[in-house]
Amino acid sequence: MTYLRYSDDVETLEDGEQESIDGIIKGMTQESEIVEKREGHAVRASHAKSTACVLGEMTVADDLPPELAQGLFASGGTFQVAVRFAQGPGENLGDRVSTHRGMAIKVFGVEGEKLPGHDAPTQDFVFASGPTFPAGTAAGFLSQAKKIGATTPMPEGVKSAASSITRNINKVLNAVAGGPSPTLDFYGHPFSHPLDDYYFSQCPMRFGDYVAKLGTFPASTYQDALDDWQLDPHQDEDGFRHAAIDYFSEHDAVFDLRVQLWANAETQPIEDASIEWPAQDSQYRTVATIRLPRQSAYSPERVRYFDEVMTFRPAHSLAAHRPLGGVMRARLQVYQALSDFRHRENRVAAANTASIEEIPA
Repeated sequence: MTYLRYSDDVETLEDGEQESIDGIIKGMTQESEIVEKREGHAVRASHAKSTACVLGEMTVADDLPPELAQGLFASGGTFQVAVRFAQGPGENLGDRVSTHRGMAIKVFGVEGEKLPGHDAPTQDFVFASGPTFPAGTAAGFLSQAKKIGATTPMPEGVKSAASSITRNINKVLNAVAGGPSPTLDFYGHPFSHPLDDYYFSQCPMRFGDYVAKLGTFPASTYQDALDDWQLDPHQDEDGFRHAAIDYFSEHDAVFDLRVQLWANAETQPIEDASIEWPAQDSQYRTVATIRLPRQSAYSPERVRYFDEVMTFRPAHSLAAHRPLGGVMRARLQVYQALSDFRHRENRVAAANTASIEEIPA
């Protein structure tokens, strides 16, 4: 199969893109200020409520074919990783509000040319449930941020009701249309187990000489056994966290890290993150395995470090895995600005953690 090559001109800037990015930063900062006033503490502007904070290893497969042996994955080997699972909203809500989820991965011991401003030997992958981002462009990102911002001051019960409505509509679409809506899933995710979810980059990134989207896929029999698990949010408002803690107390979690290479410029756009890349053009293929062993998934000192100190950003990257497209160009600035706000308000120094030894046991 023929895959398209990366070149420096694969991106096309949107008219007024910087104004959109400035608007996103302004709006999301205002949302964070509202949440800080309510909670008495500044939290992440998205994925605020952590579910599990764990350490493990990522093993890159030996003898990958040339198109997959790129960048971080150029040769076989094992890297230490820190992984933070979290719920989607930028506030600490009860689990009745089950929206999209996040899986942020920091890979340690990574050598090679980094993006400007990133000087640690690490590579971050910031993934979320769902193969696409609801907003395809920076302008769409701004529009979406405004809608979320309008709901921030609303009572939690209203957010729970909205989440329920979108989740139920999505169930109907799944049954009638043969598949769920990624946009509806973003606002109303099923009450499924967080370790039985698939997580995606949603946006493309450079993959050495190529371009790809990335994803993690559950890969253990114990996670397969979670397929029918459903949270009753009326019984436990922190049920996803408790389920993850219980799981890690008994079992390892294993994820295949897979890449979908860019093969068709028409059906697999770089500049529209709302479009899912068709599987018939290129399949997700495994390049590494992430193993997260049994451990205390929510120890107080480690959680404080993950939630308050550590930063996960697309900008923490090798040049060989540079984020691509308007949404990612926005994230490069938005994540930095919102992290600066959060750490400044909480009087906590941000850490671009360079070694797993810096993380509390």
